[in-house]
Amino acid sequence: MRPGRQLAVLGLIFVVLYLLVFFSGGASGGFKDRLEPRLGLDLVGGTRMTLEATNSLDGRPPTAENLEEARQIIENRVNAYGVAEAEVVTEGNRNIVISLPGENRDLTDVGSAAELRFRKVLKAADGSGAAAAPAPTPTPAPSGSASPKPSGSAKPSGSASPSGAKATASPSAGGQGGGAPAPSASATPSPSASAAPSSSASAEPVPAGVEEQRKAVEQKVGAAAWQAASGLQAPADLTADPSLADKLKPFGALSPREVAVLPAEMQFNVPMITCAQLDQRPPASIKDEKQKAVACEDGVQKYLLDVAKVLGTDVGDANAVLDQTSSWVVSLDFKGAGQEKWTNLTREAFNNEGQACDQTALGQDGKCRVAVVLDNKVVSSPEIQGVLTGDSQITGSFDNKTANALAGQLRYGALPVTFEAQEQQNVTATLGASHLRAGLLAAGIGMLLVIIYSFFYYRLLGSVIFLSLVLSGLLVFGALVFLGRQIGFTLTLAGIAGMIVSLGVAADSFVIYFERLKDEIREGRSPRSAVPRAWIRARRTIISANAITIMSAVVLYIVSVGAVKGFAFALGLATVLDLVVVFLFRHPIMTMFARTRAFLSPRVSGLGRILPPARSEQATRTSRVKEA
Repeated sequence: MRPGRQLAVLGLIFVVLYLLVFFSGGASGGFKDRLEPRLGLDLVGGTRMTLEATNSLDGRPPTAENLEEARQIIENRVNAYGVAEAEVVTEGNRNIVISLPGENRDLTDVGSAAELRFRKVLKAADGSGAAAAPAPTPTPAPSGSASPKPSGSAKPSGSASPSGAKATASPSAGGQGGGAPAPSASATPSPSASAAPSSSASAEPVPAGVEEQRKAVEQKVGAAAWQAASGLQAPADLTADPSLADKLKPFGALSPREVAVLPAEMQFNVPMITCAQLDQRPPASIKDEKQKAVACEDGVQKYLLDVAKVLGTDVGDANAVLDQTSSWVVSLDFKGAGQEKWTNLTREAFNNEGQACDQTALGQDGKCRVAVVLDNKVVSSPEIQGVLTGDSQITGSFDNKTANALAGQLRYGALPVTFEAQEQQNVTATLGASHLRAGLLAAGIGMLLVIIYSFFYYRLLGSVIFLSLVLSGLLVFGALVFLGRQIGFTLTLAGIAGMIVSLGVAADSFVIYFERLKDEIREGRSPRSAVPRAWIRARRTIISANAITIMSAVVLYIVSVGAVKGFAFALGLATVLDLVVVFLFRHPIMTMFARTRAFLSPRVSGLGRILPPARSEQATRTSRVKEA
């Protein structure tokens, strides 16, 4: 055994590591600046959000290429906020983590799909839920709803038309309301519940996954409710047929995810399905541009929408601007064939070709409206006042911030993957500093307790524990600084917790070695000869125990996200470096201590209970004879 060689290797590791810390790429500033690790948001303040990729159809994870493309688009959107040092990284095969140090922002819209669709409004109905619960009347009474009247819903009121829409070559300036009033209950007589079911439930091709979910919803609402809903050709007239309300009532208890798998006509015709449910449908619920869709505007107007004939991919650029009324709008520039598609769509709407738009969907001047649909909601639905050959504007209840956010989403393109926000954490800088102090205090107390116990129980051997922990801490600190610059690893409060836990793992390896050393001495061996034998017998146990901890950390790192991932990384890193210290410092230093007179003293070495003074003196004489 030549302990000097192991100690020299350890010294070389320290020299190389700290040369990298002070002079590697990314190292800048003064001495103190170069020694600062990269701290997480919970230690310096900021915002972190975890987005999980979802698919409303089958739940399969996205491809690696789509996930990376989505990460780049989200990063561009975040950078459009003008923040510094934003970090957008992928975790696993589903998650994207967004970190904004020093910034407290609502990042909910950053992960929205931003699937833009332009669809004609074919029909309009009340989506507030008021029509689902008509006031009961004791006896039938003649009223305005007893027979169909063309006046109730034949023409929307004058407020339905977006002002200024016919003054420009764009459906802009005030289209945020835009909806015709809800049709009267008797505008279209509803068929009875016994009417033959329409083909709407099965006419459109649907993926197998959606078909299974649709069958599950059918079982939940019951056969009677499903048959009644399938037989509707228009929004149900609950006043004319009160019994229909009881049959359709189960649809009001469906979750937004369950509503999303229903046929579009059923979503529109059943009054129990409200805008509150439709607006909360999972992302990408109406992504397919080749299918009709149902969406709401302002949470009260429910629209049956035509297939999308102009898409977000047809938009060349988007910018937030002020219109003539000093209201914020999003200006769209179409590219290539997109301009022709937009012109054709406005021609269809202006002329109401094929009378596709019914009376409930027409604007003040009797023209069709075109809904601007972003993801699952209608942003605006202006009446088309002419064939538009220029660019367009999206109007709505925008301010500077929301208009720029929407423009950034459209400018950088729609995400190829849909996401749901799993976690958003906002930490102030003051709270972050408090977390840092608390974490460092906890780590200091943990190390102090281990050292006090070590000196009390092992005496001289406690100095080995103390020096080992100091060296391990220096290695871990240097590694954190270097990894923070090279791979972007950030130290979080959870990471500090992982390092505190690693102190216990390190203490375990000490106990294993020292107790094995005592066993060897009890068997009659001298301390000098017991040291190498105890190392050989304890080494396997130490390696096994640390290997289990490392494997646990690796598994936890792979399957976890967010702060737990930082805990696992810090725990695994500290455990690996502890093994380096065990082999390159603890064993060689113990070999050197075994050759000293102090180590053979029961009072100093910490072996007093198992090494009587007489045996110690005899062992000393035997050792000297062997050396001679």
